[in-house]
Amino acid sequence: MPRVVPDQRDKFEHDELFRKLSHEGEIKYTGFRDKPQEERQLRFETECREGHADIAFVATGTTLQLSFAANAWSDKPEDRNPTTEFVNFEREPGKVHLKSQFIMNGVCVIWRGWIDLRRLDGIGCLEFDAGRAEVEDALLREQTDQYNRRIRDYEERQRQRQFREEEEERRAEAEAEVHSQSSDPSPSETSGSE
Repeated sequence: MPRVVPDQRDKFEHDELFRKLSHEGEIKYTGFRDKPQEERQLRFETECREGHADIAFVATGTTLQLSFAANAWSDKPEDRNPTTEFVNFEREPGKVHLKSQFIMNGVCVIWRGWIDLRRLDGIGCLEFDAGRAEVEDALLREQTDQYNRRIRDYEERQRQRQFREEEEERRAEAEAEVHSQSSDPSPSETSGSE
């Protein structure tokens, strides 16, 4: 199953949701809403250091479970550690600057934003991830080629099987014809016996 759509950039530029989310807008941390603010602040900071957090775009209500891994596409746990490129507490006092790469609705995107560590809100937006889109497009083409090859192979096997069945049918008919001719007396044999 392909992870991306064929023309990611076009979808990113023309899809209504992407158009809304590509503009900087207000965001909020949505985790542990039932807890006191101080506990939420501590949990948010801990989650960021662990490399994940739930963030919502206030204007659309779109909530994302973000991963702040340095190599989000790797299957190896050691490659998925957050770095200062993805989680930066030092850039501005009282804020954390975050970055996350992922595929949303078939489009490779980068989420960038910052969150105030006291208020747990801030500003964020989505950007088209052209570099990852190229990689995923190549994977999509490869998957499509493999799929088309399998279909061609299957159709060829079906044609060969049908050809063999038709050959066997013709051979059986020919044998039946030969057998019926050898067991039926010829007209001259029947007229001579009268």
